[in-house]
Amino acid sequence: MPDFKYVVGIDLGTTNSIIAYTKADLSKGETSEIKVLDIPQLVNSGVIEKRSMLPSYIFMPGKHLVSEDGLSLPWADEPSSEIIGIFARERGAEVPQRLVSSSKSWLCHKLIDRNKPVLPWESTEEKIKKISPVEASAIILSHIKKAWDYTMAGEDPKLRLENQYVVLTVPASFDAVARDLTVKAAKMAGLPDLTLLEEPQSAFYAWIQDQGDQWREGVSCGDLVLVCDIGGGTTDFSLIKIDEENGELVLDRIAVGDHLLVGGDNMDLALAYLISNKLAKKKKKIDLWQMRGLSHSCRSIKEKALSDNRSDNNIDEFPVTILGRGSKLIGGTIKAEISTKEIEKIVIDGFFPKCTISDKPEIKHGAGLKELGLSYENDPAVTKHIAGFLSKRKNQDDSVEIPNAILFNGGIMKAESIRQKILDTMNLWNGSPTEKKVKELESGDFDLSVAKGAAYYGLVKLGSGIRIRGGLSKTYYIAIASSMPAVPGISAPVKALCVAPFGMEEGTSARIDKDFVLVVGELVKFDLMGSSLRLDDSIGAVVEEWEEGDIEDITTIETTLDGEPGTVVAVTIEIDITETGVLEFWCVSKEDDKRWKLEFNVRNVDEITSTNRHIDLELDLFDLKTQKQKE
Repeated sequence: MPDFKYVVGIDLGTTNSIIAYTKADLSKGETSEIKVLDIPQLVNSGVIEKRSMLPSYIFMPGKHLVSEDGLSLPWADEPSSEIIGIFARERGAEVPQRLVSSSKSWLCHKLIDRNKPVLPWESTEEKIKKISPVEASAIILSHIKKAWDYTMAGEDPKLRLENQYVVLTVPASFDAVARDLTVKAAKMAGLPDLTLLEEPQSAFYAWIQDQGDQWREGVSCGDLVLVCDIGGGTTDFSLIKIDEENGELVLDRIAVGDHLLVGGDNMDLALAYLISNKLAKKKKKIDLWQMRGLSHSCRSIKEKALSDNRSDNNIDEFPVTILGRGSKLIGGTIKAEISTKEIEKIVIDGFFPKCTISDKPEIKHGAGLKELGLSYENDPAVTKHIAGFLSKRKNQDDSVEIPNAILFNGGIMKAESIRQKILDTMNLWNGSPTEKKVKELESGDFDLSVAKGAAYYGLVKLGSGIRIRGGLSKTYYIAIASSMPAVPGISAPVKALCVAPFGMEEGTSARIDKDFVLVVGELVKFDLMGSSLRLDDSIGAVVEEWEEGDIEDITTIETTLDGEPGTVVAVTIEIDITETGVLEFWCVSKEDDKRWKLEFNVRNVDEITSTNRHIDLELDLFDLKTQKQKE
């Protein structure tokens, strides 16, 4: 019997965060009932309500903007220094320079130090407190934890969230660094022990849980299922293959897409630009902050226009109000409107156009210099990104295998018109024969599935339920310099040593059976690289050449070994995939088994590149004395 009472799934979303739970100890024959916790949050100044979703927005209040008396939460004696949730989202639409949004997207941004206070991004007001992407995630998770403790634990410490089995979801495309930073944020929030789960897998687990014993009737051996997860800030693809072993159906996650910054936020911004252009034609200009507030307003308009359950399906025009700036806040209010047809054209036709399987997302070469910010996709066409993802896996005859089933997830997928547009496009790739039509696996809830699936996965980890075999979503490499004589003006060619293969399972370890040399007493750095395309490289394999884009830089890992500076130590490398789902690298001395953990470095990429130092790899035996002379 477990030491915890509940299994808890947390969907830390770009736009909304959700918490689901179920009993950890199921009696024989008992089925899991997964519930969603209603989270207390400020919906207005001084007004607290419980909602199933906590908007992942953080607002930095000022005394002239919000009275401190209206910021108290039921579990705190003092007013909160930040507002999280619905009130943050709504107030932030009016004062966007104080709003932190899309913090999860910033958490995987390689061009910034994600531990430094940079959010709200581009805010220039000195009095506004800034926080790091890691801290932003920690603040949201802390609110979730306190809400759980207040609602579920009361005075019983055994029922506090940190004492339950917690599963936290991340995008499948998150690399090892982003996952490590997510775990760091959870620890800052008071959750030291948890397990990570990819969001598309979690959505599929929710489908299995919803189907119960009937899930095997929805899929068959040989089926290939595409999980298409479009959230507020990102789009995630995963492929799940249905196989058979010993007469039982088994599930394998066989491919994961790249991290795509295209989602509901992009659609809102596109609608905001449409309105802005219409106003410009009327000689009415709006500034950057008004644009940000407008994009937040477009979110609710978009949801209403595309909803299949609208109370009035005959609405042709939606009014928009844009607040003025400065002393003329009320007098400077700008009125605008946008039609349902315009919304459908921008969102459905613009983001989900019909295309061929050979179409690829457009790469636009613009100005040489660009502002630093979130790296949104050049091409917003989600259907083209699906085609590009599937085309990376070719059959022996160079054909592309088209999935015969698709599971949709994400709030935008509540619109049947969007789901049907994707299905129609994929059916064109199949040539549209009736027997090959792509079938939709019905989702129980497009908003809540990821959290529910995470709770179900917790039960799987405890031995109850159907497991998807997944493991690492990428193949990882360390860059090594070839062992060659020094040649003036020529750098040693760089090779890629596979240190962790795609699919390596959680809770497993591996050792690279090759010898390395490390210099002790000073900082040693390693380039960490990854690939979502090279899925067959085995641990210890050395890749000498690769096509552009096949293997990409991620970050560095670094360590300083104790000892006399300049001394060299013979080591091997060990890799651990923790139960949490975090990738760890260790250098192990061959002489006395002393171990040093190689820590991720998430500084600016340019700084990493300019200071990086590769290590030499001797594929056979090496001579310490000769190596020391080299150093």
